[in-house]
Amino acid sequence: MTISRKLLIFGGLALAIWGMGYGIWYAVFSEHQTLDGLGSALATGFVRAADNRITESQAALADAASRSFVYVRQVDAHGHWIGLGLLLLILGIAFDRVGFGEHIRVYLAIALLAGAVIFPLGVLLETWNRGMGPQAIAVIGSALVILGLSGTAWGFARRNS
Repeated sequence: MTISRKLLIFGGLALAIWGMGYGIWYAVFSEHQTLDGLGSALATGFVRAADNRITESQAALADAASRSFVYVRQVDAHGHWIGLGLLLLILGIAFDRVGFGEHIRVYLAIALLAGAVIFPLGVLLETWNRGMGPQAIAVIGSALVILGLSGTAWGFARRNS
């Protein structure tokens, strides 16, 4: 088995297992509290609006929006780790058919694996810091995945021509 295939198959498997483990941890220890807080904030916001206490309503709805932001990113991170891990695993099975030499395939595999780790990590970091740093990490990770997939598609097309 070539190095590029090993990187994708074992890296993808490890990433999918990591994503599932993180998802289980999140579901058991954090998700229910997050959803309870989100529901409470929404209910408070609507009750305060019905009582014509607009400032308090806006504060409660802003709290709900913040909780929703965190919840969506937590779920997205674990889902993307699993999905990208499985994509790497599937690509690894046929990666020897990419029409480049092993040296180029190793670079493509490294870009794919690094991007698949970095992109969801950047999304997850946005729950603690909503600044440009975590967003930049997510963008870099997604760019690596896009470049790796583009190169892989080019390699498959090149082999078939």
